[in-house]
Amino acid sequence: MRIHKFIVSDLSCFSYGVGQDAEGVCLQVRMGGHRILLDCGLTDEAASGLTDEAAPADWVFCSHAHADHARGLAAFHQRFPQVPVYGSEVTAHLLPLNWPAEAREAVDFCHALPWRTPIEFAEGLSVQLWPAGHLPGAAAFLLSYATPQRTYTLFYTGDFFLSNSRLVEGMPIDELRGLKPDVLIIEGSYGTVRYPHRRQQENQLAERINQFLMANYAVLLPAPSVGLGQELLMLLRSHHHFTGRNINVWVEAKIAAGCDAYLELLSHFPSSVQNFARYQPLFWDERVLPRVRRLAAGELPDLSTPGIVLAHRDSDLSRYWQQRDRRWVAFIPENAPWNIAVTTRSDTGAIAAGTRRSGTRIEPYLLTSHCDRAGTTQLIHNLRPQHVIFVHGSHARLSELTNLEELQNRYQLHLPAAGSLVELPVGELFLQPAAPEAIHEGELSETVDEVMITLPLSVTADARWMQFADTGLVEARWQGDDLILKGISQQSVLQREPPNKGQLELDCCATCAYFKEQYCWNQASALFQFKVSPEGYCPAFEPQTDPPDKNASE
Repeated sequence: MRIHKFIVSDLSCFSYGVGQDAEGVCLQVRMGGHRILLDCGLTDEAASGLTDEAAPADWVFCSHAHADHARGLAAFHQRFPQVPVYGSEVTAHLLPLNWPAEAREAVDFCHALPWRTPIEFAEGLSVQLWPAGHLPGAAAFLLSYATPQRTYTLFYTGDFFLSNSRLVEGMPIDELRGLKPDVLIIEGSYGTVRYPHRRQQENQLAERINQFLMANYAVLLPAPSVGLGQELLMLLRSHHHFTGRNINVWVEAKIAAGCDAYLELLSHFPSSVQNFARYQPLFWDERVLPRVRRLAAGELPDLSTPGIVLAHRDSDLSRYWQQRDRRWVAFIPENAPWNIAVTTRSDTGAIAAGTRRSGTRIEPYLLTSHCDRAGTTQLIHNLRPQHVIFVHGSHARLSELTNLEELQNRYQLHLPAAGSLVELPVGELFLQPAAPEAIHEGELSETVDEVMITLPLSVTADARWMQFADTGLVEARWQGDDLILKGISQQSVLQREPPNKGQLELDCCATCAYFKEQYCWNQASALFQFKVSPEGYCPAFEPQTDPPDKNASE
């Protein structure tokens, strides 16, 4: 990447919090003379003391209602009531769930903005919201600042997810392709790790829960007030392992409050969710199995039938497994950005996955709500910014992203720490790299007899598809940790004619286990990856294990 004629623009980003460890996200962006605060996930004390003199921003934009992005907004608003706070309509509705019930009306200060519509806040400064996936109402912000010389743009993702989940559609990456912002501020929660498709994770979790229910365990699912708890409840309501079964699903009050808030926003949910709600209640239902019931404060569930408890992550979980009616298993998410405090009769501490507490089994599970490496790099390559600022994640995982050669060769990468300022000079002539090839995300399913890989129909739009699908046959082989698919051409099919009986009696390349498509694939052979004659032979020869067909043997 090369940049010529640097323009010294008043474009910068100061980090009050970058979302590492227990720290929330809070960023101050300067565009010209304008100051914008992106999220405020700081503690109340830190949020109210951002500055001792004047407000640190002219406007605040909240990406979504999770605590690590929003918990400091009430204290900030109390300290600087003149600074307006904006978010999507759904975020404005869910934000009060971050504060005590008795104080929610007093802190209902967030103003709703429409989707995909540029709104001008000052001369030359506008903002546009795009759905970000991850959580209902989660938004990405496109900030534009027009000057006589040019227009500067900054895109902030907040927490984003490209895949669909049970209650949220993924970020519409097709609508953002080629946006070319000057600056992209992006979360990198999962670093360069790769994960299975979201639906596969849901199926694996449902299978594990079902196994424990069949073994007469009671299941405990800790979750925050909004997001994960409602996703889990929807999974339990709609997955074939649980529908129609005599199971009670108990929901603690704080998560129930999030469910009630969701019910007031049904028109904002995906059409599939709205259709589900037309035929049966989305959450509360005692007619259709499994039954979903509220659990009052201090109440213990009736375990006379198999039971699942959705408990708030901050509640005292030990009170459940002190019930001796059943054995308990607690499912703890692997990538949770929060610790689950528990109190047993003997000690106080945090649950660690894979351990047992007071006879309770702890099971880790995977249910991603952020993008892994493939999704993160896919969004960056589709947006094609000049500067990329990574936030929200451990320093080690964010460092993995900044060390990716495919990003270093294309963009200016920044990894700020809390309390640091990043100046963002913009090039007048910026040589953008060519857009990378599209990545097609599919699903994998296993049956007793076969493995099926399903890809979206969009893969056929490429001109190379006709050659790949020429015969309808594919070959799969491992390359490191990756499984490579290759189309088999008509010529290759013809070359795969079985050797005659005379050849089968000889030790030669034609009868070697590593002879394929006229090439040697035996790493122990000096001919590895070379084209060889079927009549050839080398000391690394290994006979084929498959017996000749019945007719040939006769």
